[in-house]
Amino acid sequence: MQQEIIGVNDLRAAAAAAYDHGHNSLLAMFANDERTLNGNFAIYCIFSLPQKPYFKVLKAELPDSAAPEFPSLVPVISAAAWYEREIHDLFGLMPVGHPDLRPLVLHENWPHNQYPLRKDFDVHTPVPFVSDEYKMEYVHGKGVFEVPVGPIHAGIIEPGHFRFSQAGENTIHLDAKLFFTHRGIEKAVEGLTIDKAFYQAERICGACTVSHALSYSQAVEAMAGVTVSDRARYLRVITAEMERLYNHVGDIGNLCAGLGFAVGVSNGARLKEELMRLNEMVAGNRFLRGMVVPGGTAFDITADIAQEILALIREIETDFSEVLDLLRDNDAFLDRVNRTGVLPRQAVLDLSVVGVAARASGVDKDIRRDAPYAAYADMNFKVPVYTSGDVAARLWVRADETVQSIRILRQALSRLPAGALKVEIPAIQPYSCGLGWSESARGSNVHWLMIGENNTIYRYFVRSASYANWPAVAVADPGNIIPDFPLINKSFELCYACIDR
Repeated sequence: MQQEIIGVNDLRAAAAAAYDHGHNSLLAMFANDERTLNGNFAIYCIFSLPQKPYFKVLKAELPDSAAPEFPSLVPVISAAAWYEREIHDLFGLMPVGHPDLRPLVLHENWPHNQYPLRKDFDVHTPVPFVSDEYKMEYVHGKGVFEVPVGPIHAGIIEPGHFRFSQAGENTIHLDAKLFFTHRGIEKAVEGLTIDKAFYQAERICGACTVSHALSYSQAVEAMAGVTVSDRARYLRVITAEMERLYNHVGDIGNLCAGLGFAVGVSNGARLKEELMRLNEMVAGNRFLRGMVVPGGTAFDITADIAQEILALIREIETDFSEVLDLLRDNDAFLDRVNRTGVLPRQAVLDLSVVGVAARASGVDKDIRRDAPYAAYADMNFKVPVYTSGDVAARLWVRADETVQSIRILRQALSRLPAGALKVEIPAIQPYSCGLGWSESARGSNVHWLMIGENNTIYRYFVRSASYANWPAVAVADPGNIIPDFPLINKSFELCYACIDR
């Protein structure tokens, strides 16, 4: 990880140069209260690069003042919009030139001038409830009407409010309001030891348990300067691909639910259930919690369990292929998914979209291959890329990745080396920084840590794949009818919990 410290007035120019007209992605942007260390706030921008060192970090220091501010990056990097709104909410730092500073994380019921991620904010401080107005964006004009949906939905999905501007049947604008269940995890772990904070990190999202555990663990290991054993590296790959497998199979079934294709829904749910029972056999729980830990893995996979995994994925492979044949041969199904919810390639680049959504729009990036971790450098696999950017493309990327996950699992299980499961994490130099990353079923997850005294957490930042991709939904939906929104939304299969960290 390459870090460059710059003056705050140089931030926009330096970020634009690092971004290089979209050739590099803005992977994350966040703030840190370092006033007790050097008297400053800090803005960090992390860019992904196409070759080693893979990541470039810009750090701009802001002197403490009554109204600390920094130049907004939005005029040169559209993907900075959410990050800067979050920095404004949580730290009170003003991004000068930002076009939309409505509350993002804390909403309008949070009082002004209370910034929870500043070090002088006590978590036990009683916070008064206020009733400001949140202005949704919509289109004005003759014949245009609004359709509000949520935040409470039928079923068990998490809360999110969507405001559609309609002209006739077609949506012409979508504004989304999320973060209804923000949990304050990044504040809650301050002062906790690395091991205690890990349990919070692992539980940011159930469906991305392994990915978050991997990212956190690798950030810790980078700071500690430890290398996990070859066996642990392979076990991490196996566990991560098991997570990807059950997610992709289940997501394809969920996508079928978006257009009422019951056969696809039932088969997706059945295959996902079989895979989650396999998870329970491997890790003792259906979400693979507790398997990946800082320093390696907590559990082993015996030869007998490896044979069980191989036997089940053989069955899954056959059944899954038959489900895909049902989808490919159904004209009514194809008519709904083809050319629906198109996300243009340029939007992917502008918003730094990741994962399935990026690869379905012709952007060939996968952090398993591009910045290899665990044992992925030892694996032979393909990264499927489509160019149409529609619901169908996102479906077929998942289908192809499912085949590749099975391929990776077979390689890793057949070549599982000997070695210790875990190495101990030594004392880490206080105020060291570490970056960890992994490719979840939705895309890359990034964790950044700064360690304080005695291996405790000074600052913890999480950028999930869903956080990077939610703004893209508002780009893909206009031009489609409202009944297609559930289908478009499910094709991204984004998580609310991952952003409500």
